[in-house]
Amino acid sequence: MIVFGTDGWRGVIARDYTFDNLAHVAVAVAQYARTQSDSPSAVIGYDTRFLSREFAQETARILAARGLTVWLSDRVATTPQVSLATKHRRATIGIVVTASHNPPQYNGFKLKGNYGGPATVDIVAGVERQLRRIESKPFRLPRLASLEQYVASRAIRMFDPMEQYRRVVASKIDLERIARAGLKILFDPMYGAGMGVLPAFVPCDAIHSEPNPGFGEIDHPEPIAECLQPAMRRVSEGGYDLCIATDGDADRLGMIDSTGAFVDSHRIFLLLLKYLYEDKRRRGSVVKTVSLTSMVDAYCQRHGIVLHETPVGFKHTAKLMLSERVLIGGEESGGLGTILHIPERDGIFNALLVLEMMVSRQRSLGELVAALDEEFGPHRYRRRDVHVTEREKQRILRACQRQPRTIGRYRVERIVTIDGYKFFVADGAWLLVRASGTEPLVRFYAEAPTEEMATELVEAGIALALG
Repeated sequence: MIVFGTDGWRGVIARDYTFDNLAHVAVAVAQYARTQSDSPSAVIGYDTRFLSREFAQETARILAARGLTVWLSDRVATTPQVSLATKHRRATIGIVVTASHNPPQYNGFKLKGNYGGPATVDIVAGVERQLRRIESKPFRLPRLASLEQYVASRAIRMFDPMEQYRRVVASKIDLERIARAGLKILFDPMYGAGMGVLPAFVPCDAIHSEPNPGFGEIDHPEPIAECLQPAMRRVSEGGYDLCIATDGDADRLGMIDSTGAFVDSHRIFLLLLKYLYEDKRRRGSVVKTVSLTSMVDAYCQRHGIVLHETPVGFKHTAKLMLSERVLIGGEESGGLGTILHIPERDGIFNALLVLEMMVSRQRSLGELVAALDEEFGPHRYRRRDVHVTEREKQRILRACQRQPRTIGRYRVERIVTIDGYKFFVADGAWLLVRASGTEPLVRFYAEAPTEEMATELVEAGIALALG
């Protein structure tokens, strides 16, 4: 059975993610779209993974055969570019063929709403209802014309994903001021869809910026420290001011300072929150997932800012961005959205905003990060992803359900169950245990005043769960 997880449908290519299963999902999307509009339409983009272009073209043909007008990207597109195009073209739905940060054997299928952000729970549920109906009876795909025939009839219309995106971003970021600063920037798109996008806005050198569906020396295209070792070495050796890294579909961001030290998403989130609130004088609520740093809580409390805490998954942030004025919202994984842009994660846009902050405050990235420790005290973060079987996953969750009184040598003071199990212990430290919605993983997250304590909490959590 095809299941939509935290961020769409993902599966191993040729085992789960096949053209047959793709056809089921595409027909379900088409049928859902037809319930939402008398003249339904879709925007489709794709990343650099194996067969992504072919999967996108097949999806476009199926939707066109079902009566939808389809705008199909004429090149690799980032997820934010597809979201923006979905909003700009007033399409009923947006689709991105991508598995984001997953290992190379995966591909995926993200859904976007007509507002330019992740599909809401209601949209996903509507598509899944159609999918269950399709799976309940023998399936026969209607006869399809060729891509060329659909293009000739204008049922499928090719578009350039950079065209509108370039105009929108340039209207919101002071690119000239950034260029004048003369920063020496390294860009690592991790062989993903971001390749070529950042250089269109600011001068930079790039690595891992050619098509490679196997991701070369990178285990998986996630902008976290363990996957950015080559970039960290390159920064140190090349005398760069910083490195900007984006994941496989360029909606997530990681950064490296001039010393080669990784700057995690917790600090990027807080830097942009401070920049929007203090420098740009923007106002609104803040949304953070349960896995994000407690420094955000402290800042919001200090300034009287309304703070919402949500389960992991940017769709929860996007829902609030659609219903109220949200200054910034995001998650630990490097994805965040701001009041300046669409209700979507965008690694490139957020990187440019950090560059603008550096130039405006005349501080290096390392100096801005060091100031956070001075303001909030040390906060150190650890995350470990453990590959598990379904049986092991259930055993781990049962161990958490028993609400242990201690994690290692630390007494549990309270437990939050917004998403997974978050155990608060002494000194404001915490451990979060949650199962991945898209992979056979259980994730262990911890924040503490020292690296040693954060590591100890993660190890104690794994020991508690796996016995």
